[in-house]
Amino acid sequence: MKIQVLGSGCTTCKQFFETTKQAVKELGLKDEVEYITDISKIIQMGIMSSPVLVVDDKPVLVGSLPNLEKIKQAISSGSLIASQPKTGNCSCGGNC
Repeated sequence: MKIQVLGSGCTTCKQFFETTKQAVKELGLKDEVEYITDISKIIQMGIMSSPVLVVDDKPVLVGSLPNLEKIKQAISSGSLIASQPKTGNCSCGGNC
């Protein structure tokens, strides 16, 4: 399984990455979590908000900082379970 966190490098995105690593560990998966701060990758996916959790090249969580259980659910299901909110949760204050 390919697991990636895409983000701007802000505190929220870094926290999302750390929580995702914890979720992978608790699920007993051996997969590494890759952290990507290249904004062009996010744009290529057609996403305008970060952070983004990507499983096997599909975005499954977008634009929020969910709790550990929601991240585990997203990784397990491999399908989109949350969409971006009206404003982003990144450090830009919702202007992204």
